[in-house]
Amino acid sequence: MPSLQAQRVLVVDDEPSLLEAMTIAFTRAGRDVVACRTFEEGRQQLLTEHFDVMITDIRLGAFNGLQLAVIARDKHPEMKIIVFSGFDDPVLREEAAHLRASYVLKPVGADYLLDLMATA
Repeated sequence: MPSLQAQRVLVVDDEPSLLEAMTIAFTRAGRDVVACRTFEEGRQQLLTEHFDVMITDIRLGAFNGLQLAVIARDKHPEMKIIVFSGFDDPVLREEAAHLRASYVLKPVGADYLLDLMATA
């Protein structure tokens, strides 16, 4: 990224260990990371802050990470969006594509996500 400013990344996942691991990896890679454990926390961040990238799990309790992607796309049309899931669901994959979001399957490594951030 040509900017001198660190890429701001919103990570939303209700699995604490995965959220912590991604936060550490992305911070070490020079990203400015905001980590959220719930759909509502992620929604509030999207409505009040600017991010370059959002990475979210599909399953967020009663909510769906694609609902966050809709909000993200509306508020920040140029934001890179990456959604990940433990299941290769063709309907969810199609919805993600419609939102111009990358759909990746778990398990997914931080290096792969960092590459997607650079190219998504």
